[in-house]
Amino acid sequence: MPSEVPPPLVLVVDDYADAREMYAESLLLQGFRVAQAANGVEAVDLARALAPDAILMDLSLPGIDGWEATRRLKGDTATRHIPVVAITGHAPVHAADRARAAGCDRLLIKPALPDQVIAELRDAMRRHPSI
Repeated sequence: MPSEVPPPLVLVVDDYADAREMYAESLLLQGFRVAQAANGVEAVDLARALAPDAILMDLSLPGIDGWEATRRLKGDTATRHIPVVAITGHAPVHAADRARAAGCDRLLIKPALPDQVIAELRDAMRRHPSI
């Protein structure tokens, strides 16, 4: 009997519980599996433990922020292949350049509708060579 490939796993990282739940629920409704983290330390630990297919990373997080969490993930051979779609409510000048320099594959500005987030995650996973 052939084994079925499980649906993609997305790690949703946001310190704001309502935002985390909104994106997680939308992903679940679209058939994704979801894990959640509320800060950068949890994000790095869960990414290493679960090896998600993609990460939705808020950049403004307590502890280590999303910028640093992404740098750590992209600097680790075990997690550097995971596409990171950054999301932030604060769009500093040159945010896209800074996000790319940190290792983010995409940058979304809040408020971002769940459909837009899902489309970006799907595209990031599709474009990633290991997925």
